[in-house]
Amino acid sequence: MAARCVGAGRLCAGLVALGRAGSRQQLLLAPPPASRHYGQGRDWRRLAGSQGVAALRLACVLGGTLGLYQALQHRLQREQHRAQQQDTQKSSADLSLTLYQYKTCPFCSKVRAFLDFHSIPYEIVEVNPILRKEIKFSGYRKVPILIGDDGEKVQINDSSVIISAVKTYLLSRHRNLTRVLSYYPQMKSKDEKGKDVVEYNNKYWVMLEDQDENQYYPSKEARKEEMKWRKWVDDWLVHLISPNVYRTPGESLESFDYIVREGKFGAFEGFFAKYFGAAAMFLVSKRLKSRHNLRDDVRQDLYKAVDQWVAAVGKHRPFLGGDMPNLADLAVYGVLRVMEGLEAFNDMMANTKVKSWYQRMEEDIKKGQQVKQ
Repeated sequence: MAARCVGAGRLCAGLVALGRAGSRQQLLLAPPPASRHYGQGRDWRRLAGSQGVAALRLACVLGGTLGLYQALQHRLQREQHRAQQQDTQKSSADLSLTLYQYKTCPFCSKVRAFLDFHSIPYEIVEVNPILRKEIKFSGYRKVPILIGDDGEKVQINDSSVIISAVKTYLLSRHRNLTRVLSYYPQMKSKDEKGKDVVEYNNKYWVMLEDQDENQYYPSKEARKEEMKWRKWVDDWLVHLISPNVYRTPGESLESFDYIVREGKFGAFEGFFAKYFGAAAMFLVSKRLKSRHNLRDDVRQDLYKAVDQWVAAVGKHRPFLGGDMPNLADLAVYGVLRVMEGLEAFNDMMANTKVKSWYQRMEEDIKKGQQVKQ
C-alpha cells in the first residue's frame, strides 16, 4: 500500500510540474497583451494556466484517494477472511469429520480443497478402488463420502452436497448437522436404462438466514454466479478430465502409474490396475468423448473450458469471489488439481490463461492448511 501511495505522489508531482511548465510556456510565447483597462480582471491565459494546475491537483487527490480506498478495502477483506477462518475453527471445534476418498478423484479433490481453504480439520480414509471394503458400511458405493459427528453421526454423500452442507453448518446460528442435512433431500428416479439415479435438491445452495446473506454474498448476482459455475464444474468441466488424461495409450499408462502410486493398492492389485486399468480407461475415454460430444482433439475442449472460466473471473478481480475465492473457485481448482504432474496439466498451463489464477488459488489453499496446522 505504501508503494502505491509513493507512486501516486510522484505521478501527481510530475503532472503539477508539467501543468506549471505549460502555463509558463504559454505566457512566454504569447504576444504582448492588448491594452487593459481597470476592472477587466487578470489576463485570461494566466487564469487558464492556474485553473489547469488546480484541476491537475484535484485529479491527483481524487486518484490517490481512490487508490488508497481500494488498498484499504482489499486489506479489510483479507482481515475479514482471517477472522472468518478463526470463527470456522471455533465452529468446527465440536465437529469431527472423516472423508472417504480416492486421492485422484476430482470430486474428492473438490471437497479437500474446500476443507483445506477453510482450515477445517478432517481425517482421510483412502478407499481401495477394487474391493472398496472401507465403505462396506454404506449403501452408497461411490466416493466421496463424508462422515460428520457433532454429537450425532451422519453420512453426507455427493461432493457438492458435502460442500454446501458443511458451509451451511459453519455459518448457521443453530449448528446441528442432522438439521442441516435435511435441507438437502434425496430425489430418487430411474434413468432411460432403468438404473436407479439419486439426485439432491438444493445441492448448490448455502442455506443462510436472511440477516446473514448480505454478510457473505455482497449481491444476489454474486450468489447466482457462484451457483452457476459450481453447476458448470459438475455438468461439464469434470467430464473433460478422463478423456484428457487417458487420451493416448502413453498418457493412460502415465495416469495409472500416478493413480497406483497415490492410491491404496496391494502389490498385485497395483500391477493389475496399472496395465489392465490403463488399457481399459483408454477405451473408456473414447466412449466418454462420444457421450459428451467432444472433439477428436479433446485438448481443445479442455482449453476452451478453462479459458471460459478465466474470462468469467475477469481481469479486474483475482477470483470469481472477488478478493477471496468462493465455492466456485474452490470447485474449479479442486477438479483441475488432479491433473498435476501429467501431460494434460502441463499442456493446459502452456495453452490457456489459467496460470495466474491457479497460482493464487494454490497460495490461498496453503495458507488455509497452515492455519489448520
